[in-house]
Formats: sequence, structure tokens, C-alpha cells
Amino acid sequence: MPSALPDGEPVPESGALPPEALAGREDRPLGFYLHVPYCATRCGYCDFNTYTAGELRGAGGVLASRENYAATLTDEIRLARKVLGDDPRPVETVFVGGGTPTLLPAGDLARMLSAVRDEFGLAPGAEVTTEANPESVDARYLAELRAAGFNRISFGMQSARAHVLEVLDRTHTPGRPQACVKEARAAGFTHVNLDLIYGTPGETDDDWRASLDAALAASPDHVSAYALIVEEGTQLARRIRRGEVPMTDDDVHADRYLIADETLTAAGLTWYEVSNWAAANDPSAPCRHNELYWTGADWWGGGPGAHSHVGGVRWWNVKHPAAYAQALAGGRSPGAGREVLGPEDRRVERILLELRLEAGCPLDLLAPDGASAARRALADGLLEAGPYERGRAVLTLRGRLLADAVVRDLVD
Repeated sequence: MPSALPDGEPVPESGALPPEALAGREDRPLGFYLHVPYCATRCGYCDFNTYTAGELRGAGGVLASRENYAATLTDEIRLARKVLGDDPRPVETVFVGGGTPTLLPAGDLARMLSAVRDEFGLAPGAEVTTEANPESVDARYLAELRAAGFNRISFGMQSARAHVLEVLDRTHTPGRPQACVKEARAAGFTHVNLDLIYGTPGETDDDWRASLDAALAASPDHVSAYALIVEEGTQLARRIRRGEVPMTDDDVHADRYLIADETLTAAGLTWYEVSNWAAANDPSAPCRHNELYWTGADWWGGGPGAHSHVGGVRWWNVKHPAAYAQALAGGRSPGAGREVLGPEDRRVERILLELRLEAGCPLDLLAPDGASAARRALADGLLEAGPYERGRAVLTLRGRLLADAVVRDLVD
């Protein structure tokens, strides 16, 4: 794994990057991730850097308010222009995530996108995405987003079963995410994703099949399906520890993944990353922004706690919205720490990330021990034989079930 102190090294107040980070940048795509840290309520499984109104009350006052947030984030986008200087690249992708970005007025999201467009320009055909909670949008809101230039939207569906949503502390009603897909299509969105979670305590195979069927009935061109990870410090972890709900084991997760792959593939979607499926007949359906992450491109992460990467330098912002706003108001970078990745760090990261993709990773990235592990993985049916002969490590379906273990072996 990349070597760095737990908190990295300090970020200069100006945010300046080492010259070598900008070398060769014209050959790398550039994207922007814009983090909106606000939620109406906290889901029991979530450990993201998000805050409810009650959590911010008295802990930052006006600096942390949603009303000022678009202006504050715009200040960081202007800082990005200063740091990156006369960057020749237009922005290929913009992804607004959270939290719940759609708790902000549509005009605020439009203002943030306009700042990126004004400072850097958007490439022709740029992918512009926002995440959305199904209960936080309506047809008019979606039409405003589309008019502002958003062309891709991702709705958090999680499950079609009310009792599963209750365990997750999700507030939307079953059926609302599917209705949102139709509203987004009517507004002119080119690409629509539904996020699903499997392995929730109390969920059955039939519940999971029902969720997949309900999602597919809405005809999204992209579905993300993630195994539930119970993070320490969350409400769900505390409930499991108290014995209120059972912990789901790895075998159940594996079974649910197989159900997902079979169902989604039969519906005309194909996997392009371990947890993501896109319309097989549309090469533009995969999320290009996430592909930037998985292929080591450049992206600037704006917002509290957001992470960035440019030319082998990775940094992260302070987490609290008030501290974030205070830094920018004082003309300082909100960066909390950074690490400079050496050649070995970058080699390892390529294996970690690219192996999760349908295209896999080049075998020549592997050290001798990793190459031996790859031969064993091939013999064990974890890597595809055809791509292996062409010099690439590509996971089989069984390999995807054991992806983390395969990655560890190939890295070691």
C-alpha cells in the first residue's frame, strides 16, 4: 500500500503542487468531484463525511450553513484554477456527491457547475452527474438540473422492500426511486443509475431478487450493487453488537452477488467494474467519472473531507464544514494533509484498482511473486485464460467473488 504517515504531510496554505505533479498532465483526463456534506437524516449504515442540521447547530454557525455552501465551494474551484495554473485541459467529468446534494436548491448545484465551466471549461460531451435522494427531487427540480447541464443522475434506491429500508434507516418509500427514473428520463437525462445494497440484516434472497426486478422495471441504463459493509461507529454496528439484528455472513454476500450478476446480465446490462453494470448496447453508459478513479487519472475533490489526485499527489480536505469554510474565507487551502506517491506506490495502486475492471490490469505490472500468484489464480479459475494469454489479468465471475483476496495475492 502507499507509504505515508497517517495524516500525510502538510498542504501548503496556497495549495501549491510539486512541479512534477503537473508534468505530462495534458495526457491525463481531468475531472471534478464536488462533495455536498448535508443530509436530512443519518442512515444507520453510513459513515460518510455528512452532517444533519442538528449535528451542525452550534458547531460552526453561519459558516457551516447550507445557504452559503455553493458560494464556499465556488471559492475552492477558483483555488483549483490558481493551483493548476494555465491547465490546457477542459474538464471531462463532474460528479456531485454527498451526503444529499439535492437538499440544496437546483440553482446552487447549477452555480457550482457554472464555476467549473467558467474556470476550466467543459469538454464536448462531458459527463455531469449528481447523486440524489428519491424523496428530495421532483419533476420540476430534475428539469432545472437538466437545463443547467447535468446529463447523468444516480438515485439511492438500496432496496424495494420496506422492512429492509427500515433496517438501513432509509427514508424514501418503495416505488419512489423507480418513479424518479421516469421523471429523469422525461426531463432529458441521458443516463440514469440506481444504487442497490445487498446483505442487509433480515434481507432474504427473495427480497434481493424483488429489488433487482423493481430496479430493472424502471429501465435504468446503469445499476450499482454493493455489499453492505458494517462500519464501526455507525448505528447499525451498534444494533448488531446489541443483538438487535443479525450480521450477514460472507457466503450470503457471495450468493447475492451471483443473483445480481445473473439477473442484470439477463436484462442486457454487463459488468464493467466489480460492483457496477451498464447497458451492454451503449458504450457511453458506464460512469466515466468513476473510471477516472480506477485508472489513476486526475481529479480535484472540492468540499469538506473530499480527496483529490493530480499526477501522483493525493490530498484531502479538512472534514468539518465550518473549518472548511473558514480556511477558504481566509484565503487558505482547506487541505488537511497529502501524500506523494512514488513509483512503487503507483504500481501497487494500479493493480488494486485496475484488476476490478472488466479490462483487468497488465500482467507486466506484477512483481515476480505477484506473477506467480497470477499463475496460481489462473489455474484456480480466478482469472480468464484468454486475456491472460494476451498479457492481462482479468477476473472470472468466481474471481470477482474473491476479488479482494486475488488483489492481495497479486500485490504481494
